[in-house]
Amino acid sequence: MFSMLIVIVSTFVLSVLAVGIVLWLSKKNAWYDKVDGRKIHTGNIPRLGGVGFASAFIIVAFFITIHAAEPYFGLRFLPVSAGMIIVLVFGVIDDFRPLKPRNKLLIQCIAALCVIIPGYTFHRLFYSDLGGLSELNWLTYPISFIWIVGITNALNFIDGVDGLAGGISALISITYALIFASFANTGTATMLCAALAAAIAGFLVFNLPIPKARIFMGDGGSQFLGFILAVLPLIDKGNTSSELPLPYAAALLLIPIFDTVSAVWRRVRDGRRIDSPDKAHIHHKLMNIGLNARGVIGVLYGVQIILGVLVFLAIKSSSVMSLVFLGAAYFLAIVFFSCLHYMNRAANRRRNASAQGAGAEAGNFKQPEKEV
Repeated sequence: MFSMLIVIVSTFVLSVLAVGIVLWLSKKNAWYDKVDGRKIHTGNIPRLGGVGFASAFIIVAFFITIHAAEPYFGLRFLPVSAGMIIVLVFGVIDDFRPLKPRNKLLIQCIAALCVIIPGYTFHRLFYSDLGGLSELNWLTYPISFIWIVGITNALNFIDGVDGLAGGISALISITYALIFASFANTGTATMLCAALAAAIAGFLVFNLPIPKARIFMGDGGSQFLGFILAVLPLIDKGNTSSELPLPYAAALLLIPIFDTVSAVWRRVRDGRRIDSPDKAHIHHKLMNIGLNARGVIGVLYGVQIILGVLVFLAIKSSSVMSLVFLGAAYFLAIVFFSCLHYMNRAANRRRNASAQGAGAEAGNFKQPEKEV
């Protein structure tokens, strides 16, 4: 317990110091975030906060793994470190000079292969004894590859409101830590998850809307978080008793997953590039129905906490109740996103009707906004 406290406090302090230095350097060199069709902020806000908290986590993770009680954990963690650094470095390059989508995807694929080839993969779907239905068998590698690349990108989609991507990631990391802590012989995995949560907390000191963010994590930070959150369920490879099956890990990441799937579908439907920005993400919809930035993160933090509780209960329950709690998590997410979708459409209809009424009085007719 004392060593865990040292890890959390030292990581938090190191992250605060690192992000503070990055903030100072960014202002000095005018490294500011560019406003595009997805962004809602105004003014000059530095964008390299991810460098600070990622560096803090990588440093602490190095010391955690080389002193791990589990044999050769430090050596086995090297491919994960390589993947993290690849994603972070090229993400920062993308912040300064945007990479072509295919080049960015290629880099993410290389990072994913760094961890998949050594065996960091999903092997089963459920904890319950369902025989062959539980095993992924030959699908383990392609599914794990798609998972890592997909989640690496998913966090970037929800990084649109101060404190949102960071806070959601911190809550997911805390849930990971609690899950691993509930298993035997998973001390190192638990510490890594706790360290990530502490590193993100250090960044949130500067990123929460109190009253507004002083720095953003940038693409480097969001891709780094997506990558490590995708890999952490696989981090205790070789210990089958503590393996986190795919549906349970996915349930914890339903907010970014749903938003990403919705965004991809929307752009394919409209004949636009998948990477083209828009203002129809989950946080945009919540703001469209009347919430401010603090309201948005309050609602989504609440949903994430409930998902975390349900997944934890699913993991610690018997086979039947495990599936019940897991199903409840997915049901909650479906209901939440469905309600938000229809509330957003209703808000757009009211706005269009009001605009058309005002235009009719003035003799001008506005084209109605497209429903999303």
